[in-house]
Amino acid sequence: MGSPDPSVLADQPSASRNRLVLIVYTAAIFVSALLLFSVQPLFTKMVLPRLGGSPAVWSVAMVFFQSLLLAGYAYAHYLTQIRTRWLPAAIHLVLLVIALLSLPLSIASGWGEPPTSGYAFWLLGLFTVSIGLPFFALAANNPLLQAWFFRTGHPSGPDPYFLYASSNIGSFLALLSYPVLLEPMFTLRTQNLIWTGGYGLLIVLIAGCAVLLLRSPVMAVADTAAEDADAPAPPWILRARWIFLAAVPSGLLIAVTAHISTDVAAAPLLWVLPLSIYLLTWVLVFQSRPLLPHKWMLLLQPLAITGVIVLLAVGGEQNLLLTLGGHQLCFFVIAMACHGELARTRPAAKYLTGFYVALSFGGMVGGLFAGLIAPFAFSWVAEYPVLLALAALCRPPGGAERFPRWSAWYWPFLAVLAVGLIAPSWSDGNIMHWLDDNRVWMIGAVGVLSALLALGLNADRWKIFATVAVALVLIRAYPADDGRVETVRSFFGVHKIVVTPHGQYHVLMHGTTIHGAQKFQNDDGTPVTGRPEPITYYQKDGGIGQAITAVRERKRAPLRVAVIGLGAGTLTCASEPGETWKFFEIDQTMVDTARDPKYFSYIQNCAPDLKPVIGDARLTFAREPDGVYDLIIVDAYSSDAIPIHLATEEAMAIYKDKLAPQGAVVMHVSNRHLELASVIVGIADANDLKSWVYSEDSNRDNEYIFATSVVVCAREEADVGKLASSDVWALTEADENQRVWTDDYSNVLGAVYRRLRDGEQ
Repeated sequence: MGSPDPSVLADQPSASRNRLVLIVYTAAIFVSALLLFSVQPLFTKMVLPRLGGSPAVWSVAMVFFQSLLLAGYAYAHYLTQIRTRWLPAAIHLVLLVIALLSLPLSIASGWGEPPTSGYAFWLLGLFTVSIGLPFFALAANNPLLQAWFFRTGHPSGPDPYFLYASSNIGSFLALLSYPVLLEPMFTLRTQNLIWTGGYGLLIVLIAGCAVLLLRSPVMAVADTAAEDADAPAPPWILRARWIFLAAVPSGLLIAVTAHISTDVAAAPLLWVLPLSIYLLTWVLVFQSRPLLPHKWMLLLQPLAITGVIVLLAVGGEQNLLLTLGGHQLCFFVIAMACHGELARTRPAAKYLTGFYVALSFGGMVGGLFAGLIAPFAFSWVAEYPVLLALAALCRPPGGAERFPRWSAWYWPFLAVLAVGLIAPSWSDGNIMHWLDDNRVWMIGAVGVLSALLALGLNADRWKIFATVAVALVLIRAYPADDGRVETVRSFFGVHKIVVTPHGQYHVLMHGTTIHGAQKFQNDDGTPVTGRPEPITYYQKDGGIGQAITAVRERKRAPLRVAVIGLGAGTLTCASEPGETWKFFEIDQTMVDTARDPKYFSYIQNCAPDLKPVIGDARLTFAREPDGVYDLIIVDAYSSDAIPIHLATEEAMAIYKDKLAPQGAVVMHVSNRHLELASVIVGIADANDLKSWVYSEDSNRDNEYIFATSVVVCAREEADVGKLASSDVWALTEADENQRVWTDDYSNVLGAVYRRLRDGEQ
């Protein structure tokens, strides 16, 4: 038997050590990313009750996380400049331990109630003082651990960017697992404790990384560094391009989320999908062997931009699922092209942390523009088309243009084309009407032209950018809505006031959902006079109207009513002389819109002295005296990202306390995306209240009389009067197999499933 080769024996410890280094570092980066992105939905869910469940809370949260990510990356960059190996490890471990002492997560004292304005900045302050330190420590881990990995002397150290894919896989799984696994299975408190335990595990893993770094052979580290020493520093123009390439998809992430939750379908959980796609692109482009080659993405990018142009021109009502899928597929391709350019131009590992600082700075810039600046600067979701046009500039500089003789004439041709198509929109002539009738074909043709410039002519990216910009201006010049449209934007969303042709109806919309309407002209063209008639969900013989009438007849005296949610002010005209109606509304712009007679005249005609209480109703209504109201109407659930905190056991307890001895609570739960009636029945039963459910189609010829789903809750059958014996109101027992929603537990995905299930039956 021959003796073993000494060189093989010498290599065995090194191979096992390298395997251990790879496992520990990969695990640490994966767990860190898992914690980094699971804290976003976890803590934001804790904050949502302070601001009515507004989708904008998610946008501001992303701005906060992107900003603190930059701070963490900058901190990691400066730590890696320290020449000794033990000092950065010691500093970072001390920071992690101090952050651990601030856990479990909680809202900082003194931040219980938001101001009446400046919500975004208040939220940023709340996030900073509540979770700023633990998140900052987490944010630094990815670049810091990659830099340490490079210094361990591992054979893969010179190109550690594959660990970034591991980081984003952790982020991706955290984001998807939250609504699917964590939220339905665990209470908020349990989720918080699990997250805190994960933070402790991460400290152990990072300590292991530090030990492996410190025990790395100095010679191996020196050899690895020497291989990288000759790599030139990236020029500032390249660093600026990194920032731009990171900013565009980061801003598009927030803009796409705002669009699909505002202009297409204000469905819950939709914010998860674009963010998951965004993270997936980072995973794919930083693989050692990318599954989708970058050159493919560059070829598809102009087609994706054209696809969004066509989708914006068509609108979201024709095929909801196709439209939602289309926007996100196009976003995936555009983000892949941008992030692929970043991966293609990444520097040597020596400059890794500086590269990540540039990426995070770009991400913050894009987030600030789309999440904070745009909502104040624009009255509609203008950031989406702006960033879409900028995406054309993310293409790499091309080679020689094909047909250069014709290319020189393109700029004057585009100028004539733009003037010829946009100028008629300011007139009321035949050309304008023809263009308006063929708007989708016109806008689509200009979008296709931009794709042809890129793919067929290899045109300069500025020509592509200008052509895309013309197509997007045409979308605004020739809107899809039938009638005149004005938009009102606030922290709580974008609302449209649509005036139908000939001014017959004024309609208040959020995306494709109608929140109220008023008839201004009769069918014969004469103006409507007198007291406006409540329509849409609020007609007198609909669910809400029947509940008001039944309680009024039962009491046989003027009512005291509280209404949560103002909308167009329709319910002000459901009151009768001598009654006291008090409205609670979170959005001041809605109050201003409902008061303006050029939009709606319900308040002007029926409650000119109305003084609604501004603020989140869960906070403001809780301050009302107990035992006062004969009727409480909660009207905040019409196909929006719902304020969950108004549909919990604790919320119903507040409503019950405010009811007069024979009072009733009316919950309007009409919703295209969630089944909420069983939720209300459950929280009512938990408070010893009986529930009657009304769900019936309107069966009206009038296009602005809608089907409604309503739940009425009361202590006894006598409290709801004739509703208790009505054939269309069903006394409903709570489902024993369905967990009651509380401030500590809710299951939105279950409500989505029940709506889909009921729709198939």
